[in-house]
Amino acid sequence: MVAGATILPYGCSNDVVSHLLDPLYYPPSIKGLRGSHPGSNTHAHSKAWTKKSDWGPSTKLKEVYDLIVVGGGISGLSAAYFFQEKHGKDKKVLIIDNHDDFGGHAKRNEHTINGNTRLSYGGSQTLVEPRSGGKLILNLFKDIGIDLDRFKTAYDLDFFKKNNLSAVTYFNEATFGEDKVVKHPFCNYPNYVEGLPMAKLSNDEAVKQAPLSEKGKEQLLRVLNGGLHAIKVPKEELQDYVSTQSYFDYLKHTLGVDDSGVMKMARNSGLDWASSGTDLMTIGAAKSCGALGFAPKEVYDENNPYIHHFPDGNATVARALVKKMIPYVGKGNNAEELVKSKFHYDELDKSGNDVRIRLNSTVINVRHGGDPKSSDEVFVNYINNNKSYQVKGKAVVMACYNMMIPHIVPNLPKAQDEALRLQMKSPLQYTTVGLKNWRAIKEIGMGLAMSPGNMHQAVLMDFPVNIGGYEYTKTPDDPCVIQMISCPYGTIGAPKDVQFREARHKMLSLQFKDYEAEIKNHLSGMLPNKLFDFDRDVESITVNRWAHGYAVGGPLNSTKIGRQPFGRITIANSDSAPNADAIVAIKMAHRAVNELG
Repeated sequence: MVAGATILPYGCSNDVVSHLLDPLYYPPSIKGLRGSHPGSNTHAHSKAWTKKSDWGPSTKLKEVYDLIVVGGGISGLSAAYFFQEKHGKDKKVLIIDNHDDFGGHAKRNEHTINGNTRLSYGGSQTLVEPRSGGKLILNLFKDIGIDLDRFKTAYDLDFFKKNNLSAVTYFNEATFGEDKVVKHPFCNYPNYVEGLPMAKLSNDEAVKQAPLSEKGKEQLLRVLNGGLHAIKVPKEELQDYVSTQSYFDYLKHTLGVDDSGVMKMARNSGLDWASSGTDLMTIGAAKSCGALGFAPKEVYDENNPYIHHFPDGNATVARALVKKMIPYVGKGNNAEELVKSKFHYDELDKSGNDVRIRLNSTVINVRHGGDPKSSDEVFVNYINNNKSYQVKGKAVVMACYNMMIPHIVPNLPKAQDEALRLQMKSPLQYTTVGLKNWRAIKEIGMGLAMSPGNMHQAVLMDFPVNIGGYEYTKTPDDPCVIQMISCPYGTIGAPKDVQFREARHKMLSLQFKDYEAEIKNHLSGMLPNKLFDFDRDVESITVNRWAHGYAVGGPLNSTKIGRQPFGRITIANSDSAPNADAIVAIKMAHRAVNELG
């Protein structure tokens, strides 16, 4: 772990506390467990699970802010930006976050391989349909230096084709009895990687190569040749049928599938598009995401191409927002120039800043100074380095996980309290692996590998983007970073909330050595041994675990009820939409700031 990876409080007194970070503190280079890293949720879990209320004596700081933002993800950073835009650049804002870095799910991963720094992302990946965000989004992007047109040349659409890389499926020995790579994805998930060729084989040939029993092969081909035409209901009833009936029931009862291998492929074929396994999808949802049996198609949407991707994902968006508000944090006049900039984290929480960011700090209580209807002050208590502190603000934006808000903000209206407790997020894991070369990947022609038998259901070469002086890997002899994506599921058929809790518990119970062993087995089984040796060729691993990943919302109207203003406290974050999208997170921040008046 990087030196100085803890907060260093010094110069403390009853009134003044410095949370300045050590100059060597630089979380993007930290390897091992990140995201929901060990310790990041400890105090929040104590608050929510055991109802802990005694945190020891609390130091009441003299700091007073015009706005305090709880949560330093893209929504929280945007709230600070919009607040200053509306009320003045001199307004004092404090952003508090429990993680080791700002940006929330927009996490920057840096891998240094033989002196070559390779960038990747540990969560929020790409700006989806950014122009659809309207003037609000486009004006913000212009102000922080994001040029959307730049991606038309930055993203190398020809990379995969010129290297003969395509979408494949890896069947592992543990689940399917044999390690086998078949050049067919059997689903539409790889289609989101622009420029990536899909199936190299016909359905018939791909099924012949799949390591399934003869019965399994026959059933797999039946699924691939199936579709809505196989459903025997009157035409006028079809739409209602597919939007209400289970995809798994369609496989079992309409197509007669009972082979465990085929069902395993089906369940993992939607991956994180729907935040759950396909066992919880309707037929219509499965068709929409291109699950097993709904033919994948190569699509390039000229109006909304999936190319607006920085080398570190949306971490550059977060960094551009921070640079706008804290100018001395790094060098660069626009987002592109920030791609290779090394930020100075000791600048984030300096007392002279108009905007300050306080990391590794978990907010445990937010309350008005009096009647919420008339109070003009809000007190915020947080834990930093296992010590309790209190700061005061004139207003607060809660840009954190919305389900935690009832545990932090007392005396919410009953209906709002209950609605917020119903909000959900699915667990998600993005693992980045630094490789000294990708010769073995080139050998099997893998641009993206669906891996239905593994923890990481997808493995892919990163998006080929050259921008800001950063150049994507050029040849198989060069170092690179690969992405491994896991959308963990719970017991088949259990309700979403039950599956999320089960999968989340398992995810957080694993240690780094467990993930490392899983990754070693996955890559060693998939890649040819003559070209790949895990101990020799893997330089570094970063496991970005998000116990509360994609926002999926709660029952109908619960989100709108939950996000209502409460005195001088308003609610942002993508949860409050609900929608797991950076553009939406920004819009929710704008709404929350406007609600403060």
